[in-house]
Amino acid sequence: MTNTINLSSFKFPNYTRYLIAVALVFLFAPSAFVIIDAGTVGVVKRLGAVKMIPLQEGLHFKVPFVETVVPVNIRLNGANSEALSSSKDLQTVRTVVSVQYSINGDMAPMTFQKIGLNPKIQATVIGPSIGESVKAVTAKYTAEELITKRETVKEQIQMAIQTFIDKTLNEKAIANGISIANVAITDFQFSEEFNRAIELKVKAEQEALQAKNEKIRRVTQAEAAAAERQLGADAEAYSVTVQSKARADAIQREARALRGNPNLVELRRVEKWNGELPRFTGGATPLMDVSKILK
Repeated sequence: MTNTINLSSFKFPNYTRYLIAVALVFLFAPSAFVIIDAGTVGVVKRLGAVKMIPLQEGLHFKVPFVETVVPVNIRLNGANSEALSSSKDLQTVRTVVSVQYSINGDMAPMTFQKIGLNPKIQATVIGPSIGESVKAVTAKYTAEELITKRETVKEQIQMAIQTFIDKTLNEKAIANGISIANVAITDFQFSEEFNRAIELKVKAEQEALQAKNEKIRRVTQAEAAAAERQLGADAEAYSVTVQSKARADAIQREARALRGNPNLVELRRVEKWNGELPRFTGGATPLMDVSKILK
């Protein structure tokens, strides 16, 4: 004899039903709602297929156990990459480039579907774009020009990176999926031989500048000494001229005085006479009539 149990004959109390309903709500509620944080969008996957409309910030409903939501960061992200290349003069150049980029929120589902999240984007798009762009641009300049024309080189590398990324995205039918905000060359490094050559060149230029400055200093000192001697000669010549003129003027004044007073000659003789009579024999001693002069 077989015993059978009729489950339909069991009746649950009302409070038990409420408990089961609450338990089901707590069980399914977490999987029925999703919160999208600021700076991100939600990419919805329904049974593995990507929906092309992203979820914006806030609270959203999703079908439990059927839909999953992948958060995609659309903030500004940074990617650093190192590239080895050769300059125009065949110098090995190690260039470290930093790229700041962001994912277009509206294109995030397509970008996620075709490429992936930020780590995949950096590895498959940003990194290769930096390597190829740096090689193409640095080959146009000598090692010295890469330093002296750094800003121009940076602009050309940024344009090359943007062109490479646009081409890659267009091939995957996700144009404008990624935007480049800024490209920075954080480091340029050359071979030790080139660095030594630059040091020697700088040292030679400094020594040449020092020699030039020394030459200028000596020339300036010589010119100053010559100018000083010239000033001395001019002053002496001026003094001689003034004295000569003064003597000439005195002679002219005395000549005029002699012409106006003939007895002045006798006076001058008396002024110069020392009071001694001439000592010689023979002949007469000339006598001067002083009384005439003193009248």
